[in-house]
Amino acid sequence: MTIARTGARRAPASPKTSRNTARSAAAPQDGFAYSREFFADLVDQALAHAKKLGATDAGADASEGCGLSVNVRRGELETVERNRDKSLGVTVYVGQRRGNASTSDFSRAAVERTVQAAYDIARFTAEDPVAGLPDEQDIAAPATHRDLGLFHPWAVSSEEATRLALQCEAAALATHKRITNSEGAGVSAQQSHFFSAHTRGFRGGYASSRHSISVAPIASLPGRHGEMQRESWYSSMRDVRELAAPEAVGRYAAERALSRLGSRKISTRECPVLFESPLAAGLLGGFVQAVSGGALYRKSSFLLDSLGQQVFAGHIDIEEDPFILKGKGSSPFDDEGVRVAPRRVVEGGQVQGYFLSSYSARKLGMKTTGNAGGSHNLTLRSRLTRAGDDLPAMLQKLGTGLFVIELMGQGVNYVTGDYSRGASGFWVENGQIAYPVHEITIAGNLRDMLAGIEAVGADAYTYGAKTVGSVLINRMKVAGS
Repeated sequence: MTIARTGARRAPASPKTSRNTARSAAAPQDGFAYSREFFADLVDQALAHAKKLGATDAGADASEGCGLSVNVRRGELETVERNRDKSLGVTVYVGQRRGNASTSDFSRAAVERTVQAAYDIARFTAEDPVAGLPDEQDIAAPATHRDLGLFHPWAVSSEEATRLALQCEAAALATHKRITNSEGAGVSAQQSHFFSAHTRGFRGGYASSRHSISVAPIASLPGRHGEMQRESWYSSMRDVRELAAPEAVGRYAAERALSRLGSRKISTRECPVLFESPLAAGLLGGFVQAVSGGALYRKSSFLLDSLGQQVFAGHIDIEEDPFILKGKGSSPFDDEGVRVAPRRVVEGGQVQGYFLSSYSARKLGMKTTGNAGGSHNLTLRSRLTRAGDDLPAMLQKLGTGLFVIELMGQGVNYVTGDYSRGASGFWVENGQIAYPVHEITIAGNLRDMLAGIEAVGADAYTYGAKTVGSVLINRMKVAGS
């Protein structure tokens, strides 16, 4: 049995609110309660009061988010939730002492109390020799604040959202008589905007949106002690017009659940492992974690001093591009207001750059890479990949081994690189899926796994802000019965 992916998209496990420039002057008619001009004035109030108190430097960030989430189950509406939140965050520096405080009260008195609290914290905090705002030469000038097309508000009513969720679940339940139950379906429409400034000259702000539809059907197989298999699928995009159809999401989730019926255990062995492309993004995420500034200066990474070193197989390249239109990791500057730019993070398997904020860069004696707040859009490619290397072709490259479509647990030690995760998927023989497997554990070391990448599929898939095809690892331990 071969799984063919539809146009649906799986939502990130931990969605992160991104910021963009598409509607830099977001106003109440966009569905927000506050305009950008109001936020700019609020931030200026905070900075002026910080300087009045005697702060050496200060920064402030005002933000607002709102949205609608609807959940249905078994053809019935379960929950309708509307959310709206707002915040003003203030950071104050007194020399090399830092303090921060926040409030959801936008009155002038509350702003001044918040600044005072941040100032008092800074005065009684120990000095940190690398604390401080970004260097002026690293700050993104207003002229570089690109329009990245990432704000697409969706004025969906609760009735329409409910209808779409019901359509998605109904399509899953109608796929096959063995789809006997559902954990429900959901539709979410979210948007936010912010304005930020600090005393080193940075000023900027923009709006963002994120919409999704999801479902989790359950398949059952009579005669096997009531065996049931649950699967889920999502479509998550910034522009609702690019969401997969509810029916496509429902059917694909159901097909995945059905494909896992009749799962069995396998004996313990070593074999090659093929990671389905959404899971392969997790391997890329593990690398990012290991070469991020915080892990490096704390010496809690298995990739210490890896700059210029061979970490991946020689055919692997990784690129970062903050400027992809509608990209979930796109931004014209990082969370500190520092310039960002496309770059090659890995070339020919060698690490060309880390992921650093101003603080972590100073701790390491290096320059910021514009990654305060995390990585931007990352793409992992292999120089060996050909246009025809779809999933069936990757199964042929796997030959005989394990094809993994689900991982469980958080068994990754970033200090040593040791990797151990619960898994389920399919046993593959001679390039063809033989049967589904479950209740197994795959184990190895991330250093060996990254170096042991034999192939990357052309079935590129964007999971959050990471794009990668299915990934074939030459050998891992598989613990079964």
